[in-house]
Amino acid sequence: MTAPAASRLPEVPETNQHYDQDPAVFEQFLDPRMKYTCGLYESEADDLATAQETKLRWIADTLGLRPGARLLDIGCGWGSLSLYAAEERGCRVTAVSPAPHQRGYIMDRAARQGVADRIEVVTERVERLSVPERAHDAVALVGSSAHMKDIGQVMRLCWSALRRGGRLYLSDSCYRNTARHTEFAERDGSVFVRDSIFGGGEMRPLSVLVAAAEDAGFSIEAVRDLTDDYARTIDAWMRNVEDRADRLDAIEPGLSAKLLRYFEIANAGWGFTTKHYALVCRKAR
Repeated sequence: MTAPAASRLPEVPETNQHYDQDPAVFEQFLDPRMKYTCGLYESEADDLATAQETKLRWIADTLGLRPGARLLDIGCGWGSLSLYAAEERGCRVTAVSPAPHQRGYIMDRAARQGVADRIEVVTERVERLSVPERAHDAVALVGSSAHMKDIGQVMRLCWSALRRGGRLYLSDSCYRNTARHTEFAERDGSVFVRDSIFGGGEMRPLSVLVAAAEDAGFSIEAVRDLTDDYARTIDAWMRNVEDRADRLDAIEPGLSAKLLRYFEIANAGWGFTTKHYALVCRKAR
């Protein structure tokens, strides 16, 4: 597979291959903004694109993003929040992804949208990331913390990166409690998702995320349960995969079946083994 020209620098090893595939894969089943995590549904009539637009607006409002604000988007995926913040809110954004394909895609899209001067894309793993202290007004971890092995290190990095009064938004899938984590983390489906999709990361109970945030120095401002929204999001992805299975399998034989297995495992656990939460924290001191 040949990466876009813009993604050929720098070369970064060890990125998860699921997320470093050709963006054409994800264009088959994601919304137009290529947001690869939970949407936010306000009505039964909302489609996937509407729900993802609503979610981006809600995150931006939660973080207080305004023209000139400095956003650090860690685990930025295909740049949905980074591009939204730059284009719709006039922010200056540092987007971080270990996947060269994602870097190339974001840079190309930023140029087309006329916001390339507001976005820097850093191709690096969070374990090796270095950011200026107190240089950002907001930090986002949108569906990315489960791919990071040391959540304590990540929270300390976010704390250091934020100015006083800055906010951290984190949303991710979690085991419902410690007992469920112990019971299900090593089952076949969980191992498949962890190793083949998450790249060795770890879903954690919400209590672990809260403790890590508090230990880093954050004040917890809000927790929102988005489990039903994510189930509906994945249902929409699955319909798109089924509708475009031929296109996906032309890119990689068997890819549609692999995606459907991942989504089916994810949706089977909601409320019993897993939840999806949004956590809002503030650097109060």
